[in-house]
Amino acid sequence: MAPDRPVSRRSAKGFLWLWLLLAIIWFAANSSLAIEALATGAFIAGVLAWIFVRSFPAWSDIRLSPSRLLHFIRYTSVFAVEMVRANLSMLRYVYAPRIDINPGIVKIKTRLQTPVGRLALANSIALTPGSLVVDLEGDTLTVHWLDVQTADPEEAGRLIAGPFERDLEKTFG
Repeated sequence: MAPDRPVSRRSAKGFLWLWLLLAIIWFAANSSLAIEALATGAFIAGVLAWIFVRSFPAWSDIRLSPSRLLHFIRYTSVFAVEMVRANLSMLRYVYAPRIDINPGIVKIKTRLQTPVGRLALANSIALTPGSLVVDLEGDTLTVHWLDVQTADPEEAGRLIAGPFERDLEKTFG
């Protein structure tokens, strides 16, 4: 845990943004409008947001604006589409009579500047089947790719991280 530090206006905004995000995820996953479920989700989201903002200063840097919210919604829809594509691709491998893959490790660079943006990118890559981030150091991600299509780091970055980066950059920086 980080040492106690005064709550700044920036921390309060980071808390609000993170609380809102976690509450929306809770409400979507719970699929209930019962007052007990809403209150429980709001409380749990508040506790988690408070812990994250107090323990990890990077969460205090998150700023809320209509533009950032729009890009976050766009990122979420892009992520959903990429998740479906990756799952369909995995189905092709699973049901193919002969698996023709070329697994390998590639390094890609990201233009995302904030730790939260890089974390969101790494999680997005890891959650789509067929790729897994094995290391994140600075602006370089080391990715295990089930079917390596290119060894060129720029092209690999475009194929693996490209769909996510634009909206994550405008959301988190």
